[in-house]
Amino acid sequence: MVLGHVVAGVITDPATRSIGHWQTELVTLAGLWLIRALVQWVQGRLGQRGASAVIADLGGQVLRAVTALPPGVRNTRRDDAATVITSGLDGLRPFFTAYLPALFLAAILTPATVAVIALNDFQSAVIVLVALPLIPVFMILIGLATTDRSAAALDAMTTLQARLTDLIAGIPTLRALGRADGPADRIAKLAAAHRRSAMATLRIAFLSALVLELIATLGVALVAVSVGLRLVFGEMSLVAGLTVLLLAPDVFWPLRRVGVEFHAAQNGKAAADKAFALIEQHPEPPAGTRTVDADGAVIALDGLCVAGRDGISPHRLSGRLRPGEVTVLTGANGAGKTTTLLAIAGLITPTHGHVTIDGVDIGDLDRPTWWRQLAWLAQRPVIIPGTIAENLALFGQLDDLESACHTAGFTEVIDSLPDGIDTMLGRDGTGLSLGQRQRLGLARTLGSPAPVLLLDEPTSHLDEATERTVLRAISRRAAEGATVVLVAHRDSAVGIADHVITVEADHAGV
Repeated sequence: MVLGHVVAGVITDPATRSIGHWQTELVTLAGLWLIRALVQWVQGRLGQRGASAVIADLGGQVLRAVTALPPGVRNTRRDDAATVITSGLDGLRPFFTAYLPALFLAAILTPATVAVIALNDFQSAVIVLVALPLIPVFMILIGLATTDRSAAALDAMTTLQARLTDLIAGIPTLRALGRADGPADRIAKLAAAHRRSAMATLRIAFLSALVLELIATLGVALVAVSVGLRLVFGEMSLVAGLTVLLLAPDVFWPLRRVGVEFHAAQNGKAAADKAFALIEQHPEPPAGTRTVDADGAVIALDGLCVAGRDGISPHRLSGRLRPGEVTVLTGANGAGKTTTLLAIAGLITPTHGHVTIDGVDIGDLDRPTWWRQLAWLAQRPVIIPGTIAENLALFGQLDDLESACHTAGFTEVIDSLPDGIDTMLGRDGTGLSLGQRQRLGLARTLGSPAPVLLLDEPTSHLDEATERTVLRAISRRAAEGATVVLVAHRDSAVGIADHVITVEADHAGV
């Protein structure tokens, strides 16, 4: 209104064509533009901060929910979770920084602008109100098509990322077999499929923007034609006409922006829907509250069954794991030996049967308290970003660090590293080979004061001399009173057993 008043005055009254005459109005305009710029800056800053907080919180919930799943289920959800956390949820940023502010402006600015137009020219307000509903109608129609397209694009990205991750993990094996170039065609086809999906989404976005712009342009044009004709015939003042013409685009602009930002937010919305599905469909089981002292406790397996994709493994497994003994789990590949260790650790819930510690069911235990009494050696020991010393103390401080490293043959590895025990591992640090990783895991497991040792193929990557040393150390820990559960295939490892349990699977069902 201020700008319309100034322009109309300059046109109709030549005597007012000086800056001094319009000083108050110009200062008012400058103040309004400054306030508008400041509000937009604050809105952008708060939007970015809020978006980052929501994305981080939602990503953390997804990560906690997926890592709490049983390993068999977690493996099926791994690719979806990785895509959602690493890239999918970033699509929510336009939702919070652009779409929601645009929606807020549309709810406030559009009605206010229509009211001001009505005060200046009721006929123009009627024209605007007739054209305005067309934008939401087309937004709804376009949104129905965009939702399916965004979900398809996210699925394509998940598939491509999963295939690339598997390819990268298998590059050493492929190179060893001379097949490193084999998957190139498959990856090219996946990339082309993802490119087609992305281009189709962009095509819908551009076409929808064109439709919204066309409707807004026609609405403004109708107002302009009406105002122009009435100005020619002297049926309205120039101030009112200019005010209406300047305000007419602002009626449609918030809704156009909502439509444009809606497409930018759709990918994030699809990722958020998948994130909530990962969180809600697999709630974490209620935690137990009971505690037991694992030192001297008997671990009992009674008809243990765990259902997986390939049947029941293990199937009806029973046995007693006593302190002071080395219990070896043997059986064919896929029989469920590793799954048995996971059940003992309380990381998976048995389908049938029970695991009890000193008569207390594993499901009734307070898991963190139970885990503090375990030392776990997986087939592929976990390495965390940090120093060698921090990785060795992952399960707690070792009683005799030097002896544990010597027993596992890890002392030679430490001596070969640039900074010894202070060498950084992980991102921007040094990497370890599979054998060195195995030795590190053995050192922190055998040196741990935990009363229960769960060892999954502890000697699979060791030479014969180191294997003999490690097996003697395992027997010594059992002789000191620890409960040692060992998964083994090698005869040398089975030979130290005080008790052997054969694990069997039922791939046909229960």
